[in-house]
Amino acid sequence: MYLPSEWHQQAFVQLTWPHKDTDWAPVLADAIDCFCEIARQITRFEPLWVIAQHPEEAKRALEAHKVCLDSITILPCDTNDTWARDHGFITCIDVQSKKVILNDFQFNGWGLKFAANNDNQINKAIFPQIANFYQSHGTEAEYKKFLHFVFEGGSIESDGEGTLMVTTSCLLSENRNNTMCQEDIELYLKQCFHAKRVFWIQHSWLAGDDTDGHIDTVARFCSPTSIAYVKCDDENDEHYVELQAMEEELLALRTADGKPYTLYPLPLPDACYDTDGERLPATHANFLIINGAILVPTYNQPEKDEQALAQLRQAFPDREVIGIDCNVLIIQHGSLHCSTMQYPALPT
Repeated sequence: MYLPSEWHQQAFVQLTWPHKDTDWAPVLADAIDCFCEIARQITRFEPLWVIAQHPEEAKRALEAHKVCLDSITILPCDTNDTWARDHGFITCIDVQSKKVILNDFQFNGWGLKFAANNDNQINKAIFPQIANFYQSHGTEAEYKKFLHFVFEGGSIESDGEGTLMVTTSCLLSENRNNTMCQEDIELYLKQCFHAKRVFWIQHSWLAGDDTDGHIDTVARFCSPTSIAYVKCDDENDEHYVELQAMEEELLALRTADGKPYTLYPLPLPDACYDTDGERLPATHANFLIINGAILVPTYNQPEKDEQALAQLRQAFPDREVIGIDCNVLIIQHGSLHCSTMQYPALPT
């Protein structure tokens, strides 16, 4: 059993839909516009599952934006928010038994910061439909509940070959698993995902980030030998020292065969602020890898957006690289990868 990389062939992607009873209410129309564009691009390449508290509203919005529903499954479920990356299943593949293992970890609103009572129950509610989907494609699906471990999909990166990458700031947060030390958590991760190595990144801070430094906001595996990461060259920016330190950590990492990783620096976007003057966690590293494409968050900053897209074209030369304006998503302190969760297909 192993945790596949994100570039592994996918069965479908999940979105959890925004609605008026979430924190999206003040900007709901703009949020729905962004989710519809994400949906449009995903369905060009693979099926999409939409989890919606108000399914008919989600359907009408998709139709109004002329998103083809042929590849979309809409499931009704009560939700607190929309961050599927963190409340969704983290799915492993068991090659021997020819199964996908849908791991349902505890989600506590990023260390008890926000309500998560509904989001923490989504996986159990939708598992029967997901199991039926996999079964219809010749694959068995097994539900596995982790009752006493708080864990979010945005907090882990996998190269699909036994190496995981996480951050100390998130996984050692006092409000997640404070009865476990770093050694305990590393052993637990290796057991859960049959991993051989865990890279602990100690520098991962972005202003406005509610996740305590999820790895998917700052550094991402692009292959077993390459990593894309956020780089800051402005000595006057508040992130400069931290991101320079992270770059040094990444330069010191070695692949499984002992070689340095190929690094693809992504420019830190110019500072974005909310109406209260709080800096928002804009990052191009929060991209989503799907079958045949990379969906990249952009922030209406043409020069830096294009630099990021160009770097990811080098990192993924065999995939279409597509920018999607995610300025509205960072208002709620997340971005494109945070709002999605991919489900792997069983290798043929």
